[in-house]
Amino acid sequence: MRLVVAALVLSSACKRVGPGITHVDAAHGAQLYGKLCALCHGDQREGGKADNAPSLSSPTLLASASDDYLRNAIVRGRPGTAMAGYGKQIGGPLSDADVSALMEFIRQGAPERAVMHAPPPGNAAEGKNVYAQNCRVCHGEQGQRGTAVYLAGPSFLAAASDEFLAFAIDNGRPGTKMAAWRGTLTPNQISDLVSYIRSWSRPVEQPPKTEPKVPDNLPIVLNPTGPAPAFPPLKEDRYLPMADVKAAMDKGAKLVIVDARPPSDWLHVHIPGAISIPYYDMKMIDKLPNDGTWVLTYCACPHHASGIVLDELRKRGFKNSAVIDEGILGWQRAGYPAVDVDGKPAPVPPGLPPATPIGPGPGAH
Repeated sequence: MRLVVAALVLSSACKRVGPGITHVDAAHGAQLYGKLCALCHGDQREGGKADNAPSLSSPTLLASASDDYLRNAIVRGRPGTAMAGYGKQIGGPLSDADVSALMEFIRQGAPERAVMHAPPPGNAAEGKNVYAQNCRVCHGEQGQRGTAVYLAGPSFLAAASDEFLAFAIDNGRPGTKMAAWRGTLTPNQISDLVSYIRSWSRPVEQPPKTEPKVPDNLPIVLNPTGPAPAFPPLKEDRYLPMADVKAAMDKGAKLVIVDARPPSDWLHVHIPGAISIPYYDMKMIDKLPNDGTWVLTYCACPHHASGIVLDELRKRGFKNSAVIDEGILGWQRAGYPAVDVDGKPAPVPPGLPPATPIGPGPGAH
């Protein structure tokens, strides 16, 4: 556990940290963060460690984000991005109590909650012009992600109030590339901008009535009687282009394909024949054939979670192992087949990252 995690746990152990939350829960939240979140959001919650994950230590975020907003982000994730849903109700590993503990840890050292006001109704048509001139370069646009938070995501918009959006625009995210626009944009322009962003809202898929689970009887080896694939040398001795993987699959090659994301993502969309071995719980590696069969792993980052699984495979002697270079989002963007838990074709989510990012670097919301 990193020093920042240990320090925050120690400080939380001396007091009661919130209604119904004890120091034991806060310590548990720190452990969960280190296990599940730090790989993308950073050891110090600074963000940007993988896939432009936003800062979770930004004072303006912590001052403005409601508990419902944080809970939604953790439980439901941000479909179409590398942020999976971690709530058990959609197939993730976290109970409601786990989520509360994780939220409490994230709020350690947070400033006082901000008093926010909803902006007056704006003109969405005018807001579109403001957005194109000032926001699109980092945030992309509806149907196309940039390098900062995808503001058109239905899950994000369902959780982000108008007050939250206006406060973020007004005050920015100190310590990130998201500047404060107060004084640069007029109050009317901010109202117009919020109205334009809000016009992207779409219905959000509701979670299933029962907790979904990955079937425990899935075949591990794809095409067990097929030929061994003839892959080219790996890039940096780790990465294999997805086109080579797709070609091998089309030839019926014998493979093991490992989805390193949380099971909630596998349930929603995965490469046909892939098995679920999440980066934070790799005990199923014990069941993989260590006989020279190629084992390929992927995630959405596209290298971070899958890289953790690859390192564990290599540690255990799986020499024929690699990361699928572009990840599942690149796989879907290329039009390659992807399925859900029932084997039905999975829809391509709106706002997949473009092949060449629009913006110059990560923002944070």
